[in-house]
Amino acid sequence: MAHDHDHDDHHGSELSEMQLRVRALETVLAEKGYIDPAALDAIIEAYETKVGPHNGARVVAKAWSDQAFKTALLENASKAVGSLGLMNRVGDHLIAVENTPKLHNMIVCTLCSCYPWEVLGLPPVWYKSAPYRSRAVNNPRGVLTDFGVTLPAGTDVRVWDSTAETRFIVLPMRPAGTEGWSEDKLAALVTRDCMIGTGLPKNAHEAA
Repeated sequence: MAHDHDHDDHHGSELSEMQLRVRALETVLAEKGYIDPAALDAIIEAYETKVGPHNGARVVAKAWSDQAFKTALLENASKAVGSLGLMNRVGDHLIAVENTPKLHNMIVCTLCSCYPWEVLGLPPVWYKSAPYRSRAVNNPRGVLTDFGVTLPAGTDVRVWDSTAETRFIVLPMRPAGTEGWSEDKLAALVTRDCMIGTGLPKNAHEAA
């Protein structure tokens, strides 16, 4: 009966139990003056609309369609990304590494979870996990297999270790059959995982 009662308490709520707990904690902290609700809303809004994988997708799509920008990105990713109005919020140096038919790049942070927030948003839970951090270095092909990525035998895998000062974004190979596509249409093919190197872009047939 207790289970039924709890269920009734949350009936009609679109929030999960965890979300309800977070909302209650925010309320208590705000009432005690520990946080400013307006500042918290601004941070959340920034990560939902200004910081996230959609920024990285925009960067990749432009590199695919603009050779001059691609060259600039590979020479100095921080500067190139900044030219698009994407601000670096953590003071790290961003490096872009390009996938080719002969080389596949993958990103990890073996010490903690350093991550290019300005272009990829919040790091996924698995990126911060000990198994990923160790296996990405010791068995990168095995990790890729776990993510459903099988590379040709002749493709080498290179793993880049992020630090607090230096972070990376993978420039994946442009999918075939996308010649003449707009940057917006190309960006729809770019996934967060393909910019980490644990995935591949969507193919042309998967475009929305």
